Parts: sequence; structure tokens; C-alpha cells
Amino acid sequence: MPITLIIIAITSVVSFMALKNGRLMNDLILWPPAIARQREYHRLVTYGLVHADFGHLFFNMLTLYFFGRTMEGFFSARLGTFGFALFYIGGLVVSILPTYLKNRTNPNYRSLGASGAVSAVLFAFILLAPWSTINVFFALPIPAIIYALLYTGYSIYMDRRGQGNINHSAHLWGAAYGVAFTLLVEPRVLPYFLDALSHPGTR
Repeated sequence: MPITLIIIAITSVVSFMALKNGRLMNDLILWPPAIARQREYHRLVTYGLVHADFGHLFFNMLTLYFFGRTMEGFFSARLGTFGFALFYIGGLVVSILPTYLKNRTNPNYRSLGASGAVSAVLFAFILLAPWSTINVFFALPIPAIIYALLYTGYSIYMDRRGQGNINHSAHLWGAAYGVAFTLLVEPRVLPYFLDALSHPGTR
């Protein structure tokens, strides 16, 4: 079974269980004091297995399904069978570290959801196919590179506002990690990406 589908299955099952089991949710969610004081480092990964509600889970897993399969093939060819799993777990950790460090003494802060790792997958995909079409909300088709620019700008704006319950910082760091990891694994992607940018319409 593809790693992408395994990740989706595990995340979906654990998320559904945690939504019905408050204790499980509390054991997995990112709560900085539990890491700083109790050394529960597993929370830097397990927070990505739980979600706030069904909609949160659905959109993350749908995005992962659409773009994860392509990136799984890319990383498996270069890093082996578990290359994509390594990339995804790294996305969970790297995307949340700045948030953890900022809030490591804040007992009121909590974060959950796979959005940071999913952003890493999405932006890695954009390096390979910048002019491919992304259907926003299933209705608005826009080029992937344009979506990336809008997504980044929106996340920066919302992160600076510091309002709402969405961790926009994790989105940004996840996206940056996705680009950096992909280029580290395969540097030839950069000239390919730059060449593709000069040929709009190429997929």
C-alpha cells in the first residue's frame, strides 16, 4: 500500500478517536510545557495525527491525497521506500518547532493538525509542476505557482495579525521546509523549476 494512503488512514483513524476521547487528544496534541518539562518529545509529531474537527481533517487529507502520491514517487526513487514518510515526518517537526520555541513556557497554548506537513508536500509539488492547475474549493482553477504566492502572502499577513486559531506560522515553515528538502535531495529540481517558470502553461 502506498505510504501516502497509510498516512491518511492512520491520521484519519487517530483523529476520529481523539475527537471522541479527550484524554487521547490531550496526550497527542502539541502542548509546549509537556515537552519542556516532561520531555514528551513525541508531541512534536503526534500533534499532526489529531485535528480540530472533521472539516480540518478532510481538507488536510484531501490535499495530501492529491499531491502526496506524486511526491511519494519522487522521494521513493531517491531515498528508498520510506523516503516520503521521512519527508512527511520531518515536515511535522520542522513546521512546528518555531511555534514550540515561541510558546515553550506558555501553558495556555495548544496546536494540532497536519497542515504544516501538508504545506511541505504541496510546495514540493509546486517545484515539480509550477503551472499545473489547483482547483481552490473545487471551483476556482489557478496555476500552482500563483496559488503558492497567494498562499504565502496570506499566511504571512495572518501570522503577523496573530488572530484566530490557525497556526499560519506552521504553514509557512512547512512550505519552506518542503522546498528546501526537495532541493537538497535533488538539486536539479531548481533549474528545472526556473526553466518551467519561463514557459507558462507547461505542466
